[in-house]
Amino acid sequence: MTIGQSMLPEFEEEMKNTRKVLERVPDDKWGWKPHTKSGTVGWLAGHIGTIPEWISMTISTQEFDYAPVGGPPYEGPKIANRKELLAAFDKGSAEARAALASVSDEEIMKNWKLLAGGQEIFVLPRVACIRGVCMNHLIHHRAQLTVYFRLLDVPVPGLYGPSADEQQSAAGAAN
Repeated sequence: MTIGQSMLPEFEEEMKNTRKVLERVPDDKWGWKPHTKSGTVGWLAGHIGTIPEWISMTISTQEFDYAPVGGPPYEGPKIANRKELLAAFDKGSAEARAALASVSDEEIMKNWKLLAGGQEIFVLPRVACIRGVCMNHLIHHRAQLTVYFRLLDVPVPGLYGPSADEQQSAAGAAN
């Protein structure tokens, strides 16, 4: 088993949990945000939904400059609603799954570089970038989105066990 293949069980679980959250993003609250310094529901959901693409990019490239000198800065995909969000997420996570399943140990241990305007932000082995910059980043923002849900009275799905919303409905069903 390769390193990438050994990461697949965790990847599958986190993608399953992420999809549960993204399925609940309300289209009618797409532009809502809890604070002027916060991103909107739609922006945050779109960011989360496209992070799996970063795994494939990390495996298939050596570096990425998100603000290249003389070129346009990176702009994430423009996602307008839950249907587009789930389609982008499903496509990106399928591609990431395939990339993880097929990457060699030699390739996953090679360094990958993030740049801004030609300046190095960091250099990490691909495996560390996938784990820290991609997976942990996705989990962090997914948690933010569940806080948005709480503020909007959207039921929060259980991710690592039942949520308070699921416990209430389960308790009500038992009575």
